[in-house]
Amino acid sequence: MKILVVEDEPSLNQIIVKRLKIEGYSVDSAENGKEALQYMEAAEYDLLIVDIMMPEMDGLTMVRTLRRNGSKVPVLFLTARDSTEDKVSGLDSGGDDYLVKPFEFSELLARIRALLRRTAANSPISDELHLADLTLCGSSHLVTRGGREIPLTPKEFSILEYLLRNQGIVLSRDKILEHAWDFSYEGASNMVDVYIKTLRKKIDNDFEPKLLHTVRGAGYVLKE
Repeated sequence: MKILVVEDEPSLNQIIVKRLKIEGYSVDSAENGKEALQYMEAAEYDLLIVDIMMPEMDGLTMVRTLRRNGSKVPVLFLTARDSTEDKVSGLDSGGDDYLVKPFEFSELLARIRALLRRTAANSPISDELHLADLTLCGSSHLVTRGGREIPLTPKEFSILEYLLRNQGIVLSRDKILEHAWDFSYEGASNMVDVYIKTLRKKIDNDFEPKLLHTVRGAGYVLKE
C-alpha cells in the first residue's frame, strides 16, 4: 500500500513517515497542498494523510481540488482544531476521516486500516485476487497457492498485489519501483529484479503452471 503524508511540521512529518515505513507501507511526504498535488500527478496512492493548516495551499483546498478532478483516494485529515464545525468542514471538503492532534500512533494505524478496509469493501475491485490456484487477500495479507499458505515480506506482498491487479499486462521495472517504493528511495531498478527472483521462488518453484514471467527488455507479467 502506498501512502502520501502531507504535513508542514517537519518533525511530525518525519515521525509519521518513519513509523509507517516500519509498518510496511510505501510512503512519500509533502509539506503543503501544492506540493502534494504534484506528487499525485506523478504517482498513484492508496491513502492520503493530510494536515489542514498548511502554507502555500491548505489541506481543505487541496482535497477539494482532488475531488473536483475526480480523485476518490481516501483522505484522513490531521488537525489541532477539534470543534464540530472544523470536523464538518473537513468532511464536507471531501475528507473521509478526521484525527485530532496530538494523537497516539496506534490510533492513526487503526484509522488507516479502517479506511483501507472501507475502500476495499466499496470498491468494484475485489479485496481477494485470483490467478489459476494463486489467491491473495488484501485485508488479511494472506497468500496461498494450491491451498498452501505462502509467507511473503511486506514488499513482496505489495509487488505481488500490483502484478495481480494488472495480470496479463507487462509492467516495467520502473512501474513496479514507483508502486512499491517511495520517491526518496535511491536504489537502482535491479532491486526489482531481486524481489521478483525471491517472489518467483515462492509462488512458482513448486507449482504448475508457472505464473510469473519475464518479458525481455520490457519487464514482468503475471499470467498463465
